[in-house]
Amino acid sequence: MTASNDSIAAFPVGRFAPSPTGALHLGNLRTALASWLSVKSRGGRWLVRIEDVDRARCRAEWAELQLNELKLLGLEPEGIVVWQSQRSQLYRQALDQLARQGRLYRCSCSRKDLSLMPAAPHEGDGLRAYPGFCRDARVSHFLSNALRVELPSGQVVWEDRLQGARSDDPSATTGDPILHRRDGCFAYHLAVVVDDAEQGVTEIVRGADLCDVTATQIRLQELLGFARPAYAHLGLVTAPDGSRLGKRERVASLTALSGCGIRIPEIIGWLGWSLGCQGNLPHPEACRAEELIEHFDWARVPAGPIPAPEGWA
Repeated sequence: MTASNDSIAAFPVGRFAPSPTGALHLGNLRTALASWLSVKSRGGRWLVRIEDVDRARCRAEWAELQLNELKLLGLEPEGIVVWQSQRSQLYRQALDQLARQGRLYRCSCSRKDLSLMPAAPHEGDGLRAYPGFCRDARVSHFLSNALRVELPSGQVVWEDRLQGARSDDPSATTGDPILHRRDGCFAYHLAVVVDDAEQGVTEIVRGADLCDVTATQIRLQELLGFARPAYAHLGLVTAPDGSRLGKRERVASLTALSGCGIRIPEIIGWLGWSLGCQGNLPHPEACRAEELIEHFDWARVPAGPIPAPEGWA
């Protein structure tokens, strides 16, 4: 693959890639529906990938539940479901490629070492740039160690369909990311970039909380010679009062909502309404997912957060 601008592809390929750490909540479901509607409204292809690369946190039973929940909503993928835990060879090949470029190195820094790093002025969101302590430990091929990649410096510029023009220098904000962990797990940044390229994904729809990692992933795409997909970062679903839904609080999952007697068409209706698919209706109307396809338009999707209905969270 060769690099390209993040324009709208002639044949769109979208994906939904949940981590199997629990039931899907309203934010996940809204992301899945937006991704599905975006490609279906243009005759494209929609994929599902299970991001279970973190073996310590992920469970197969949660993945099966998530796949069943998507089916209940009418969101079924085309083709087989891909599991990251079965794709280690692809990730090793990508690390070998980075090693041949002279950019991959072993990192022996402990959590304590990293905690002692000096704070930086841009750390309002908790990000801290790795200062490159271990850059002299270059490797020529994949090793089962903690491995980092040295990112080129300079601004990454892209246009987000919802968040507008974005610019960031990931080498300054986060520094060299870990791509393979000491415990043997491949890191999210590497896996997601390799998988999106290998699956031919042309557009990525996800929550706004992942917007800050986009520049790092674009840098990896460039280093590996992959095409750049289009990006759309949805505003998060919040509690009815506008506060953030915490993982330890009651979260509006499909399982919980159904258990409270809220019907699937009502949930789909609210999700579609929250994405602007029901025009100027003051309240959502129950419907099926396929009824929303012809009404989907990115120009009507709100960029900011949206509160869940009263009683849902």
